[in-house]
Amino acid sequence: MKSQDILSEINHQSGMTVPDGFFDEFNKRMAENLPVQEWEKEQPVIMPRTFWQKVRPYVYMAAMFMGIWCMMKSFDMMRGDSPLPIEKNDQLVSAINNDAFFNDYFVPAVSETDIYDELYDEGFDPSMLDTTEID
Repeated sequence: MKSQDILSEINHQSGMTVPDGFFDEFNKRMAENLPVQEWEKEQPVIMPRTFWQKVRPYVYMAAMFMGIWCMMKSFDMMRGDSPLPIEKNDQLVSAINNDAFFNDYFVPAVSETDIYDELYDEGFDPSMLDTTEID
């Protein structure tokens, strides 16, 4: 009977092996074998930051916000100024025809005493009202 373990039947060594401990001190050996370059001997010169280097992030951020503002403005201009006429909007027509809705939301909230005071100031005489039609 054959063995079910296929890996034990083949030689899974690819030939790409390194000696034990080869990579332990690899970077140290590599640094010793490479020649020292001229630019490695010189001390780096640290230049002071210019004004542009200091303000550049803020200028870029301001430009980004201006771009967003211009984009929103152009979208607003494409929308157009003509709203949908009331006659073509069935919901608005039905709301305006509803007296309770119209009185609650469109008639300004003025108290009755203010109306009476204004009528008396204008010289309104309540005795001139015909009260027979109320019944």
